[in-house]
Amino acid sequence: MTAAGDAKALVLDFGGVVSKTLFETHDLSEKALGIAPGSLTWMGPFDEATDPLWCDMQAGIITERDYWLARTRELGALVGEDWTEMAQMLKRVRGDDPMAIMRPEALAAIETARKAGRKLAILSNELDLFYGADFRSKLPFLQDFDLIVDATYTEILKPDPRAFAFITDGLGLSAGECVFVDDQLKNIRGGEAVGMQCVHFDVMAPGKSYAQALELLGLIPA
Repeated sequence: MTAAGDAKALVLDFGGVVSKTLFETHDLSEKALGIAPGSLTWMGPFDEATDPLWCDMQAGIITERDYWLARTRELGALVGEDWTEMAQMLKRVRGDDPMAIMRPEALAAIETARKAGRKLAILSNELDLFYGADFRSKLPFLQDFDLIVDATYTEILKPDPRAFAFITDGLGLSAGECVFVDDQLKNIRGGEAVGMQCVHFDVMAPGKSYAQALELLGLIPA
Protein backbone atom coordinates (compact mmCIF):
# COMPACT_ATOMS: atom_id res chain seq x y z
CA MET A 1 0.00 0.00 0.00
CA THR A 2 1.29 3.44 -0.91
CA ALA A 3 2.02 5.64 2.09
CA ALA A 4 0.80 9.22 2.32
CA GLY A 5 3.37 11.42 0.64
CA ASP A 6 4.42 8.78 -1.88
CA ALA A 7 1.61 9.35 -4.39
CA LYS A 8 2.63 10.09 -7.95
CA ALA A 9 -0.50 11.58 -9.53
CA LEU A 10 -3.07 14.27 -8.79
CA VAL A 11 -6.47 13.25 -10.19
CA LEU A 12 -9.12 15.98 -10.19
CA ASP A 13 -12.81 16.21 -10.82
CA PHE A 14 -13.51 19.36 -12.80
CA GLY A 15 -16.74 21.20 -12.00
CA GLY A 16 -16.60 22.58 -8.47
CA VAL A 17 -13.06 21.33 -7.90
CA VAL A 18 -11.12 23.11 -10.64
CA SER A 19 -13.80 25.62 -11.59
CA LYS A 20 -15.97 27.57 -9.20
CA THR A 21 -19.52 26.33 -8.87
CA LEU A 22 -22.44 28.14 -10.42
CA PHE A 23 -23.70 28.72 -6.87
CA GLU A 24 -20.67 30.92 -6.17
CA THR A 25 -21.10 33.00 -9.30
CA HIS A 26 -24.82 33.82 -9.34
CA ASP A 27 -23.99 37.53 -9.57
CA LEU A 28 -21.96 36.95 -12.73
CA SER A 29 -24.67 34.73 -14.19
CA GLU A 30 -27.38 37.30 -13.53
CA LYS A 31 -25.29 39.99 -15.17
CA ALA A 32 -24.50 37.80 -18.19
CA LEU A 33 -28.16 36.88 -18.64
CA GLY A 34 -29.45 40.41 -18.07
CA ILE A 35 -31.73 39.42 -15.22
CA ALA A 36 -32.27 41.23 -11.92
CA PRO A 37 -29.72 40.78 -9.13
CA GLY A 38 -30.96 38.25 -6.61
CA SER A 39 -33.04 36.34 -9.15
CA LEU A 40 -31.05 33.15 -8.56
CA THR A 41 -31.59 31.92 -5.04
CA TRP A 42 -30.70 28.20 -5.13
CA MET A 43 -27.40 27.69 -3.34
CA GLY A 44 -26.80 23.93 -3.39
CA PRO A 45 -24.22 22.89 -0.77
CA PHE A 46 -23.77 26.47 0.41
CA ASP A 47 -27.32 26.59 1.81
CA GLU A 48 -29.28 23.39 1.27
CA ALA A 49 -32.42 24.95 2.74
CA THR A 50 -32.67 27.08 -0.42
CA ASP A 51 -32.36 24.10 -2.73
CA PRO A 52 -34.68 21.07 -2.26
CA LEU A 53 -33.70 19.83 -5.69
CA TRP A 54 -30.05 19.66 -4.59
CA CYS A 55 -31.13 17.67 -1.54
CA ASP A 56 -32.94 15.23 -3.83
CA MET A 57 -29.73 14.78 -5.81
CA GLN A 58 -27.68 14.20 -2.67
CA ALA A 59 -30.25 11.63 -1.53
CA GLY A 60 -29.97 9.76 -4.82
CA ILE A 61 -33.53 10.54 -5.88
CA ILE A 62 -32.26 12.26 -9.02
CA THR A 63 -28.85 12.22 -10.71
CA GLU A 64 -26.43 15.12 -10.95
CA ARG A 65 -27.23 15.35 -14.64
CA ASP A 66 -30.95 15.55 -13.79
CA TYR A 67 -30.27 18.39 -11.38
CA TRP A 68 -28.34 20.49 -13.86
CA LEU A 69 -30.77 19.80 -16.69
CA ALA A 70 -33.55 21.16 -14.49
CA ARG A 71 -31.50 24.29 -13.74
CA THR A 72 -30.67 24.65 -17.43
CA ARG A 73 -34.34 24.63 -18.38
CA GLU A 74 -35.16 27.03 -15.56
CA LEU A 75 -32.54 29.58 -16.61
CA GLY A 76 -33.50 29.27 -20.25
CA ALA A 77 -37.10 30.05 -19.35
CA LEU A 78 -35.97 33.15 -17.43
CA VAL A 79 -34.58 34.61 -20.65
CA GLY A 80 -37.38 33.30 -22.85
CA GLU A 81 -35.38 30.52 -24.48
CA ASP A 82 -35.70 26.73 -24.61
CA TRP A 83 -32.45 25.24 -23.34
CA THR A 84 -32.13 21.46 -23.40
CA GLU A 85 -28.38 21.07 -22.87
CA MET A 86 -26.23 22.40 -20.05
CA ALA A 87 -23.65 23.57 -22.59
CA GLN A 88 -26.22 26.13 -23.77
CA MET A 89 -26.51 27.55 -20.28
CA LEU A 90 -22.80 27.52 -19.48
CA LYS A 91 -21.90 29.21 -22.74
CA ARG A 92 -24.22 32.07 -21.81
CA VAL A 93 -23.34 32.44 -18.13
CA ARG A 94 -19.60 31.72 -18.31
CA GLY A 95 -18.88 34.05 -21.21
CA ASP A 96 -15.75 34.07 -23.33
CA ASP A 97 -13.26 34.03 -20.46
CA PRO A 98 -13.69 30.78 -18.50
CA MET A 99 -10.29 31.28 -16.87
CA ALA A 100 -11.98 33.95 -14.76
CA ILE A 101 -13.97 31.31 -12.89
CA MET A 102 -11.17 28.80 -12.34
CA ARG A 103 -10.24 28.40 -8.69
CA PRO A 104 -6.89 30.09 -7.98
CA GLU A 105 -6.25 27.37 -5.38
CA ALA A 106 -6.67 24.76 -8.11
CA LEU A 107 -4.30 26.50 -10.50
CA ALA A 108 -1.67 26.87 -7.76
CA ALA A 109 -1.92 23.20 -6.74
CA ILE A 110 -1.75 22.04 -10.36
CA GLU A 111 1.39 24.11 -10.92
CA THR A 112 2.98 22.82 -7.71
CA ALA A 113 2.30 19.21 -8.68
CA ARG A 114 3.54 19.76 -12.22
CA LYS A 115 6.81 21.35 -11.11
CA ALA A 116 7.38 18.48 -8.70
CA GLY A 117 7.05 15.96 -11.50
CA ARG A 118 3.72 14.51 -10.44
CA LYS A 119 1.34 13.32 -13.11
CA LEU A 120 -1.91 15.22 -13.65
CA ALA A 121 -5.29 13.83 -14.67
CA ILE A 122 -8.93 14.92 -14.92
CA LEU A 123 -11.68 12.40 -14.19
CA SER A 124 -15.03 14.00 -15.05
CA ASN A 125 -18.50 12.64 -15.59
CA GLU A 126 -19.53 15.41 -17.96
CA LEU A 127 -16.74 17.81 -18.92
CA ASP A 128 -17.59 18.30 -22.60
CA LEU A 129 -21.27 17.42 -22.10
CA PHE A 130 -21.71 20.37 -19.74
CA TYR A 131 -19.18 22.85 -21.06
CA GLY A 132 -19.05 22.14 -24.79
CA ALA A 133 -16.27 20.62 -26.87
CA ASP A 134 -14.49 23.95 -27.48
CA PHE A 135 -14.24 24.79 -23.78
CA ARG A 136 -10.90 23.07 -23.21
CA SER A 137 -9.14 25.21 -25.82
CA LYS A 138 -9.81 28.27 -23.63
CA LEU A 139 -8.03 26.72 -20.63
CA PRO A 140 -4.29 26.67 -21.36
CA PHE A 141 -3.38 24.90 -18.11
CA LEU A 142 -5.09 21.74 -19.38
CA GLN A 143 -2.16 21.30 -21.75
CA ASP A 144 -0.12 20.28 -18.70
CA PHE A 145 -2.39 17.31 -17.99
CA ASP A 146 -1.19 13.82 -18.85
CA LEU A 147 -4.70 12.41 -19.13
CA ILE A 148 -8.31 13.62 -19.32
CA VAL A 149 -11.02 10.99 -18.91
CA ASP A 150 -14.50 12.31 -19.69
CA ALA A 151 -17.60 10.14 -19.37
CA THR A 152 -19.19 12.27 -22.09
CA TYR A 153 -17.35 9.83 -24.35
CA THR A 154 -16.61 6.76 -22.21
CA GLU A 155 -20.19 6.63 -20.88
CA ILE A 156 -18.79 5.12 -17.68
CA LEU A 157 -19.71 7.40 -14.77
CA LYS A 158 -18.02 7.71 -11.41
CA PRO A 159 -18.30 5.95 -8.98
CA ASP A 160 -18.17 2.93 -11.31
CA PRO A 161 -14.81 1.18 -10.70
CA ARG A 162 -14.24 1.12 -14.46
CA ALA A 163 -14.05 4.93 -14.49
CA PHE A 164 -11.13 4.84 -12.07
CA ALA A 165 -9.50 2.07 -14.09
CA PHE A 166 -9.29 4.43 -17.05
CA ILE A 167 -7.06 6.62 -14.88
CA THR A 168 -4.79 3.93 -13.49
CA ASP A 169 -4.43 2.20 -16.84
CA GLY A 170 -3.87 5.48 -18.68
CA LEU A 171 -1.25 6.74 -16.25
CA GLY A 172 0.37 3.35 -15.71
CA LEU A 173 0.05 3.68 -11.93
CA SER A 174 -1.57 1.72 -9.14
CA ALA A 175 -4.69 3.13 -7.51
CA GLY A 176 -2.74 3.78 -4.32
CA GLU A 177 -0.34 6.04 -6.19
CA CYS A 178 -3.19 8.40 -7.15
CA VAL A 179 -4.65 11.22 -5.06
CA PHE A 180 -8.25 11.71 -6.18
CA VAL A 181 -10.13 14.93 -5.40
CA ASP A 182 -13.90 15.22 -5.88
CA ASP A 183 -16.70 17.24 -4.29
CA GLN A 184 -19.29 14.42 -4.43
CA LEU A 185 -19.10 11.95 -1.54
CA LYS A 186 -20.39 9.05 -3.62
CA ASN A 187 -17.45 9.50 -6.00
CA ILE A 188 -15.02 9.67 -3.08
CA ARG A 189 -16.43 6.39 -1.81
CA GLY A 190 -15.87 4.94 -5.28
CA GLY A 191 -12.26 6.10 -5.30
CA GLU A 192 -11.66 4.68 -1.85
CA ALA A 193 -13.18 1.35 -2.90
CA VAL A 194 -10.56 0.91 -5.64
CA GLY A 195 -7.73 1.96 -3.32
CA MET A 196 -7.07 5.58 -4.25
CA GLN A 197 -6.01 8.16 -1.68
CA CYS A 198 -8.98 10.53 -1.64
CA VAL A 199 -9.81 14.08 -0.63
CA HIS A 200 -13.48 14.99 -0.30
CA PHE A 201 -13.32 18.52 -1.69
CA ASP A 202 -15.01 21.19 0.39
CA VAL A 203 -16.30 23.93 -1.91
CA MET A 204 -16.44 26.24 1.10
CA ALA A 205 -12.78 25.64 1.99
CA PRO A 206 -10.94 25.02 -1.31
CA GLY A 207 -7.54 26.01 0.04
CA LYS A 208 -7.76 23.48 2.86
CA SER A 209 -8.78 20.71 0.47
CA TYR A 210 -5.92 21.39 -1.93
CA ALA A 211 -3.47 21.57 0.96
CA GLN A 212 -4.61 18.10 2.00
CA ALA A 213 -4.15 16.78 -1.54
CA LEU A 214 -0.65 18.25 -1.81
CA GLU A 215 0.25 16.77 1.55
CA LEU A 216 -0.71 13.31 0.27
CA LEU A 217 1.59 13.98 -2.68
CA GLY A 218 4.40 14.81 -0.27
CA LEU A 219 4.59 18.39 -1.47
CA ILE A 220 3.91 20.26 1.77
CA PRO A 221 4.74 19.33 5.37
CA ALA A 222 2.10 17.56 7.42
